[in-house]
Amino acid sequence: MAQTGDVIIIKKYANRRLYDTSASRYVTLEHLRDLVRAGKDFQVVDAKSGDDLTRSVLGQIIFEQESKGENLLPVEFLRQVIGFYGDSMQSFVPEYLRLTMETLSRQQDAIKDKLSGTSGNNAPALTLLEEQARRNMAMFEQAMSMFTPFTTRSSATPANGSAEPAQPASGDKDEVKALRQELDAMRAKLDRLAGE
Repeated sequence: MAQTGDVIIIKKYANRRLYDTSASRYVTLEHLRDLVRAGKDFQVVDAKSGDDLTRSVLGQIIFEQESKGENLLPVEFLRQVIGFYGDSMQSFVPEYLRLTMETLSRQQDAIKDKLSGTSGNNAPALTLLEEQARRNMAMFEQAMSMFTPFTTRSSATPANGSAEPAQPASGDKDEVKALRQELDAMRAKLDRLAGE
């Protein structure tokens, strides 16, 4: 059977060759990168053992792109990710990164429009990305506070020194509502994870 549902099965052999069972041919990492860009789902399995190798092959694709000079991952980000391995936060990082990337993917058209309208000046688009990153981090910190119920009031006080959090501008109400919905979904997932 070449495919399971809509998932393309790629077999990886001991000689590192990749075989696309849906196309009945050997392929390269570049072909798999093209499948990702086309939105096609695939799973890489060891041809002999049947072990799932998808994560390591996706990592190889990223490494190959980075080594070609197509730098997407900042060095500081890579250091932070490495720092989370073995940390008590390790189990939360994948879900946080997944939610952040989903949010970025949903907003990519708006970001592209901002970039195309800046005529070489990327400052407005970078401001938009920085603001989104701040909102994502605030959402993550709020979700994490559920797991640290003994936090002191002083650590929960906003940076501006006021006891009350700043109220969003009226134009941001829809974004705040969307973020709250995402946070509720994250809470539900975290509750399910904590219950396992």
